[in-house]
Amino acid sequence: MLGAVETRSVSPVFVGRAEELGTLHDALVRAREGEPQALLIGGEAGVGKTRLVEEFAAAARRRGAVVALGGCVEIGADGLPFAPFSTALRALRRELPAELAAAAAGQEEELARLLPELGESRAGRHDEDGMARLFELTARLLERVTAEHTVVLALEDLHWADASTRHLLSYLLRTLRTGRLVVLATYRSDDIHRRHPLRPLLAELDRLRTIRRLELARFNRDEVCCQVTGILAHEPEPDRVDAIFERSDGNAFFVEELAVAAHEGCRTGLTDSLRDLLLVRVEGLPETAQQVARIVAEGGSTVEYRLLAAVARLAEDDLIEALRGAVNASILAPAPGGDGYRFRHSLVREAVSDDLLPGERSRLNRRYAEALESDPALVPADQRATRLASYWYHAHDAAKALPAVLDASVEARRRHAYSEQLRLLERAMELWEAAPDAVRRTLRPVDYAEVYPPCGCDPATTALRYLDLLAEAAVAGRLCGERERALKITKRALRLLEDEHDPLRAAWFWIQRSRLVQRLARGDGWKEIATAQDLVRGLPASEVHAEVLATVAHWSMLRLPGPEALTAAERAVEYARMVGADEIEYNARLTLGGLMVEAGQIEAGLAHMYDVRDEVVARDLAAVVGRSHVNLPSTLEGIGRSKDSVDILREGLRLTCRMGLTESEGWVRGNLAESLISLGRWEEAAESAVSAQRQGQTAAPYGSGASTLAFLALARGEVSEAARHLAEARASYGPHDPMPQHDLPISCLTIAVAAAEGRLAEARAELARTLESGFPLGTQRYAWPLLLQAATAEADARALPAARDGREQVLDGILSAVKRLTTHAPVWLAHEQWVRAELHRAEGRSTPDTWSEVVTAFEPLSRPYDLARVRYRLAESLLTCAGEDERERATELLRLARTVARHLGARPLADAATALGRRARLPLSPATQPGPAPADPAEALGLTSRERDVLRLVAAGHTNRRIAQELFISPKTASVHVSNILGKLGVSGRGEAAAVAHRLGLFPAEMLMPGPAG
Repeated sequence: MLGAVETRSVSPVFVGRAEELGTLHDALVRAREGEPQALLIGGEAGVGKTRLVEEFAAAARRRGAVVALGGCVEIGADGLPFAPFSTALRALRRELPAELAAAAAGQEEELARLLPELGESRAGRHDEDGMARLFELTARLLERVTAEHTVVLALEDLHWADASTRHLLSYLLRTLRTGRLVVLATYRSDDIHRRHPLRPLLAELDRLRTIRRLELARFNRDEVCCQVTGILAHEPEPDRVDAIFERSDGNAFFVEELAVAAHEGCRTGLTDSLRDLLLVRVEGLPETAQQVARIVAEGGSTVEYRLLAAVARLAEDDLIEALRGAVNASILAPAPGGDGYRFRHSLVREAVSDDLLPGERSRLNRRYAEALESDPALVPADQRATRLASYWYHAHDAAKALPAVLDASVEARRRHAYSEQLRLLERAMELWEAAPDAVRRTLRPVDYAEVYPPCGCDPATTALRYLDLLAEAAVAGRLCGERERALKITKRALRLLEDEHDPLRAAWFWIQRSRLVQRLARGDGWKEIATAQDLVRGLPASEVHAEVLATVAHWSMLRLPGPEALTAAERAVEYARMVGADEIEYNARLTLGGLMVEAGQIEAGLAHMYDVRDEVVARDLAAVVGRSHVNLPSTLEGIGRSKDSVDILREGLRLTCRMGLTESEGWVRGNLAESLISLGRWEEAAESAVSAQRQGQTAAPYGSGASTLAFLALARGEVSEAARHLAEARASYGPHDPMPQHDLPISCLTIAVAAAEGRLAEARAELARTLESGFPLGTQRYAWPLLLQAATAEADARALPAARDGREQVLDGILSAVKRLTTHAPVWLAHEQWVRAELHRAEGRSTPDTWSEVVTAFEPLSRPYDLARVRYRLAESLLTCAGEDERERATELLRLARTVARHLGARPLADAATALGRRARLPLSPATQPGPAPADPAEALGLTSRERDVLRLVAAGHTNRRIAQELFISPKTASVHVSNILGKLGVSGRGEAAAVAHRLGLFPAEMLMPGPAG
């Protein structure tokens, strides 16, 4: 839509828009400083959006910026997938070829879906991350290119944008954080009715504070006068300006048309409808030029010269003469790049197109289609299939349109334009009955919908069936997010299959329904999976059978792990190998490995998972690369190998980042946060949790991040903050699909928050609900922390009278669960000992030997916070139950616990250790080093006058009873003063305090003469 052809209808003077142009220039300045800018420019048709962008683009070029322009292309009512981005990236490649090649290095196959010039895009099975992966790689490409160059990316006519273009634009505007980039997008605000597909995107972008919207108003009278003056090259009479202003209402394009009409003496333009005004200038052209204008109007936003020549069927000299007349009259203009023609303004094209007769319209579309079929090179390769399908469809020729539409759907799928693929497949369904049987019999399955078996044993010789279209459409709907439409399509397919004995296809559609039901939060999907499992039971090996078994195993691993899930995983691996379904096999092996570890076959299960990780990385299988770097480290963390987990997760971040696996990256960051907590790297864990929330596209990574932040807040004493994060996590997971890996950590945090807030009854109620549900096999990694939290809450509340009722039943319930849980990993054996020690504490029979065994179990596990907590409990037990000879050991344990707690920011634990040390008069801090003696050393130590008196008597060797008698205070008060003095001096006993007093010369020798012992 952006060109630079000047005609007499365009004012050479840029009128008004000073404020808007200033905003754009400010955005350019900010972008040059490395802060990406995004602006949406709206306004009614003809108000001057394109002229504003042209003016800014020219100024940006003068300042050294690279301008890449792309317009949304309309062909009939069809938008080309990613058309504005493909055009803009093509322009960027022309301007910065080396830089773009370097930025795309390693990802050419994927980015070729947007820019075919980069190479051949990879074929193969598509997954739900495919479109997000393409979007992420596009964002990275732009960030790399704009690291050193200021780029203006201008996208025009968003009101015509296809769904894939809208989704990509939304993604870029939400995720771009670095780079010298300005993104402009224009749209017609008067076209955005309530049901217009652009409306939800505009509402979404309005919520982003990083995006500015400019609404272009119509010109006032003075601005109209300036515009008309520029067009006419002299100042017009006031009456003429008044008439043009009144008729145009300040719309810049109508001002141009009215000014030219009035100048040429055409009074019609001032009285008739504006549509007639637009047509009257076309009708003033020679007949041949009018004919060419009508052809261009039906060809799309831009028509290539060679295609136009083939459709017009004129002698070349006649065609050029007709085009020259239309260009000179400002009806047509050369397209950017000089390879074709477009209307100078889309309003004129729409008026001309609307004026076509029905038969005339279909005839022109047929001629376009026939020309393109005869010579496919007439249009760019990435547009060919879509344009041919559109031309045949609007020619109302079902026999030709159906195969063309199917070919276009394959092209859309190849480009990850799943929304357009779905629309095209729905169009094929519409054409199905209208197409002759003879044509339908020649059609073959043109693509594949994951592992769906095309109807008929040999796709090369068996005709395509309507059911095959439904399968393709169901997958396209799921991949583009149109899940409701996809669900309806699967329902229609299953209804058709009721009359046929076709268990494989029925099972395939039931698996699709299970995925859709889960993503729509309508349930856990098991009913649909179980139906599919029943349908394939007893059938020979096939890809569908293997996928059903793999789905059963994976679903069970997350919700009901056990022997049946293990058997399903083993059979899925076996069947996948038999039919050569590599991706299904890899996914099933990951599931199998995880289930084996949970069943106690730790090393064998891990070997499976490591092998899969290595093989899929070597083969660059993106979908399984992401999952392998999520599941393997999660399994390692589940058996306490946190350091190994972090190493793999760091590599997973590198790979998911490189491959654009945004969703997998969110999972990796969530798992990384969990492992970093175990290793005591809490600041890194918090950063990773926040990144998981920001990066994840689904609820689970967000919920995982919220749970991590809740744990950290609780451990740091920020109970209200922990409650807030807990609520976020619970809301994120929702109630529709319960999983132990989500529900048990939520229950654990619920118990912890309730106990911290003194709501023991609610903590007990949550525990009771959990115990009633039970702990499925393989969930010990979540069960042990929960039981520990419940036992700790009971032990901490032991002294509360209100906690006595019901305590015995609660402790019995915990102990009963402990006996049923497995402890095949050292970390969970240590947790079992810890839980039992807390149960003993809750019963009032805690012993140093019990806690010493717990400390010994945790010392080799590299879990500093857990170790600090059990060291604190051992010190507490030693001080309570052991003699004076254990005080030094207790002191060292408390020092270690407090040091770790302070390092982590675990204030409750640090405060508890300090308080226990103070009560026991233990020297947790090193003694104060003496410096130059102040005038009053006692004052320098912070001693009050009463404490000074007490210290004098301590230094003289008096007991607390004798001190009380000397100072007329109670022995208890004397004891408190002595404890305070020991703390201020940083010593552990009375003898050390006396030595400090002597060293500092606090008291004359005669004052220290001991009296009789008391």
